[in-house]
Amino acid sequence: MNQHHHIENDDKYSGLTVNSGVTQPPSVNPYLKPRRRKPLPTSGELVEGILKGDVTILSRAVTLVESLSHEHQAIAQEVIEKCLPYSGNSRRIGITGVPGAGKSTSIDVFGLHILKDGGKLAVLAIDPSSERTKGSILGDKTRMERLAVHPSAFIRPSPSAGSLGGVARKTRETIVLCEAAGYNNIFVETVGVGQSETAVHSMVDFFLLIQLAGTGDELQGIKRGIMEMADGIVINKADGDNVDRARLAQAQFRSALHLFPPTMSGWIPEVLCYSGYYDLGIAEVWEMIDRYFKFVKDNGYFERKRQEQARYWMYETINEQLRNHFYSNPEVERLLIEKENRVLSNVQSSFTAARDVLDYYFTQK
Repeated sequence: MNQHHHIENDDKYSGLTVNSGVTQPPSVNPYLKPRRRKPLPTSGELVEGILKGDVTILSRAVTLVESLSHEHQAIAQEVIEKCLPYSGNSRRIGITGVPGAGKSTSIDVFGLHILKDGGKLAVLAIDPSSERTKGSILGDKTRMERLAVHPSAFIRPSPSAGSLGGVARKTRETIVLCEAAGYNNIFVETVGVGQSETAVHSMVDFFLLIQLAGTGDELQGIKRGIMEMADGIVINKADGDNVDRARLAQAQFRSALHLFPPTMSGWIPEVLCYSGYYDLGIAEVWEMIDRYFKFVKDNGYFERKRQEQARYWMYETINEQLRNHFYSNPEVERLLIEKENRVLSNVQSSFTAARDVLDYYFTQK
């Protein structure tokens, strides 16, 4: 029987008619032409565009740096190698602070302050928490309202997945590309928490800690490690009724800094107050940063620190590649599950299980 036949249309049901219904349109638009994927640019094309300062080409190159594809990574590493001789001519400034300290607003006003004297600014972010929380660096970008539309500014969100080491390495490589594209000021913002400050400190020349006043005990909850890394501490929202509290916090931080050992550079970190929202004290913050750069360039620390950072990232990359190679081995994966079950069943100790897996891995050809 015809599946579209309705029994109500039989002759015995005279006077009753049931229509067969409307023919459903196809689920895919028949007029839709398949999109042709753009061919991957060559490393030569990317380098040429980057050196000309083409923002579209720079963005594409950074996307390849962040990609997990082996093909993309091969092109990206070639581009980085060719851009390396043109890099290194910028001020790399790390910016961190407690949540709500006003990092994005501060970056907006700091950026506009340095761009009014010419030059170009790239704002990068390290957000290891984004893999878990789908972090909000794009929200931060919308809060940099004036900088986001400035023709001399390049704002790049953090890679959205990966370990802190992987995200940090990609940010470090992005710095090289941005410098080759003519960006002589680089801001690296920490969006996540925890060890991300250490990662940022290992790739910048100056580390700025943004603090708030009027939130209770200002020194409570500030990790000693972050305080020791800071080359400058700035207290935001020093305006209106909060000025006195900001001055008090300034005195507390200055006293706390005296308890720490001298910095490797010989620079004594300064503590300043400002208001990002009302654009107050911004020039003074930048004058402090200028003094720092003059100080470390005069005593040779600037170049020495850059060399130490280059060495550090060589070994970090080796560690990351070894780790990836180990865990991506299918036989190692199988053996790890087997050994884990033995450890959890108290059949084998954690140490001998680990030794067995490593022995297997190192005997592979």
